[in-house]
Amino acid sequence: MKKVMIDMDDVICDGGFLYLVNQFLGTNYQIEDIKNYYIQDLIPKRQRQDFCKFFLSKNMYDYTQFVPEAYQTLRELNKQYDIYITTAYLIRDDKTLGGEHLKNKFNWLYQNLPFIEPEKYIFTSNKELISCEVKIDDKPSNLIGDAEQKLLFTAYHNKQITEQELEQEGLIRVNGWQDVEKILL
Repeated sequence: MKKVMIDMDDVICDGGFLYLVNQFLGTNYQIEDIKNYYIQDLIPKRQRQDFCKFFLSKNMYDYTQFVPEAYQTLRELNKQYDIYITTAYLIRDDKTLGGEHLKNKFNWLYQNLPFIEPEKYIFTSNKELISCEVKIDDKPSNLIGDAEQKLLFTAYHNKQITEQELEQEGLIRVNGWQDVEKILL
């Protein structure tokens, strides 16, 4: 079976981090308001350490939901492909939060994707190391490395990338799990 690397956050599930940012700030930002990859840039620098403490006291995956059609498509892909969930766990502003965040990611995956064995979870910030036939991620830099197909999952922070730029990088844009199905199933 072909190996497929699939990112977790903003590809399989989303919403939890923005929920916590809004809860911390007392705001109501929507995903459309976010212009760059790091949602925490909404937090003033003087409050970021306080946010890290707040973040540590919560589990963002308690507020996360599946991206539409992710569960069903992953279940079908898992019948035909060797699926590896490959996800980063370090928090840019405080790497010491990584251990707790990794535990929360693991638990969410284990509870919500019972058809994917935990041995197929890969926790790393350097996805370039992963060699497989297909990579699916929302961050273009995570698609660097060996793969026959590199699918850029559309997310709030990558919508501005042009078709020409995608072509130059050898990336195929997918606007949701239906597009993934059309390509892989």
